[in-house]
Amino acid sequence: MVPAADGSPLVTDHYFPRAEGDFPTLLVRSPYGRGLPWSAMYGLLFAEQGFHVVLQSCRGTGGSGGAFDLWRNEAADGRATVSWLRGQPWFDGTLGTVGPSYLGYVQWALALEPPPELKAMVVQVGLHDPCALFHTDGALRLENALAVGVGMTYQHQGVAAFLRATLRLQRRLRAVTTAQPLRGAYVSALGGEVPWLDDVMSHPNAKDAYWHGASSAQAADRLRVPTALITGWHDALADQTFEQYGRLRRAGCETALLVGPWTHTSALQRGWPQVFAESLAWLRAHLHADPSGLRPTAVRVHMGGENAWRDLDDWPPAGAATSWYPAPGGHLTELAPTDRAPLASFRYDPADPTPSLGGPLLSRTAGPRDNSGLEARDDVLTFTGPPLTEPVDILGPVSARLSISTDTGHADVFTRLCDVDAQGRSVNICDGLGRVRTAEGTPSQITVPMSATAHRFPVGHRIRWQISGGAHPRYARGSGTGAPPVDATTFVPVRLTLHTDSALALPRGSGPTT
Repeated sequence: MVPAADGSPLVTDHYFPRAEGDFPTLLVRSPYGRGLPWSAMYGLLFAEQGFHVVLQSCRGTGGSGGAFDLWRNEAADGRATVSWLRGQPWFDGTLGTVGPSYLGYVQWALALEPPPELKAMVVQVGLHDPCALFHTDGALRLENALAVGVGMTYQHQGVAAFLRATLRLQRRLRAVTTAQPLRGAYVSALGGEVPWLDDVMSHPNAKDAYWHGASSAQAADRLRVPTALITGWHDALADQTFEQYGRLRRAGCETALLVGPWTHTSALQRGWPQVFAESLAWLRAHLHADPSGLRPTAVRVHMGGENAWRDLDDWPPAGAATSWYPAPGGHLTELAPTDRAPLASFRYDPADPTPSLGGPLLSRTAGPRDNSGLEARDDVLTFTGPPLTEPVDILGPVSARLSISTDTGHADVFTRLCDVDAQGRSVNICDGLGRVRTAEGTPSQITVPMSATAHRFPVGHRIRWQISGGAHPRYARGSGTGAPPVDATTFVPVRLTLHTDSALALPRGSGPTT
């Protein structure tokens, strides 16, 4: 039992090597319990490699005292745990941290005021900004919110309890996500009220006082602790990883980035051999003074479309973006338009919302999927380039400039980049969602970030730009009225019209393939 900042007992397991001598310590703080998989993947594996591992349940979880809060206690409780470590006879004064998802958040929280003993961090598919996990441009990331609610409520109770809760949510997902209003509808699926979930769903504005102190992004702005970052192209937290990498580089902090062909969950499953090797090499280099396992470059990314890895000096790599434009007949061309005329329109009906398919989710439905069925819907526009006569490599952040008019003044726009093979299979690469506010009949221009990618479009493939009015239940369906997503009870169909002065920006890049 380790005292938290307020004295609450934090249940803590200690794993250590069966050997004589001094060993550095790894601190792993988790709200998901200390059993499987954490005990095996972090306690046992890293202790076998010559580390003391302190695996602790966050306040209010896994038997620890006090009440759990999504972010308000982690910095203070982390510092209190380090203070306790200083009094242990086996602690040699050298500390590292490691862990995924919320286990990454607690690392950033500790790094806000890093203790002098902290010599290395490894943030795997990690979180630093809770608001961005739940909201995008004011749109509620509904499926993420429900997945986090289940994980935080049940995972620390054990595998069986978590599995039962996950299956119950799957059975009731449609009823919960189409409820009018959304507020409180999750109770039947989650088995009771979760006050913090109500709060995070009800505050879409990151500048709201509710979110004050939630983001620990600024820790990277002045950090001097060597930090390795790991994510996947379809990780729901990939953008947060890229943001922190940029901050660390600007701060002059030693850092490394690994991006694999993974989702949030698959990074710790089929990606685990590489994730573990990367993590171990970084911790050995900075806690054991053994840099032999480090790669020569700061960045390694998996290149989709050719199933190869590329070692890069930085991310994103230098290179100019090229613009692709929608054209009549569903074509996508590099020829810029000569006017701003209406090009194509579609009707988004909240009663039959455009469904989400794959992409960066927290659930097992994440990742690349065949979009052909989705693209056959009347409420999805597609613009497709010609078959490529030479490969096209895209490395870096993708974005869309959309010129949109609506008949209600309020709409969401979902935009996605796809790779279409010779058989017509359309697979999602990256995407994003933005909110449109227009005066009647007047188009509005918005720029929608679509995350980032490293992807090769092979010869014979085609580049496709997909545009729709939403992706439900990944995002809460737009009401057409501008009402807050959790409170909307009136839903109005919206007609969206795309104008020719829209463009898809694709960063062209190159680098050595390994």
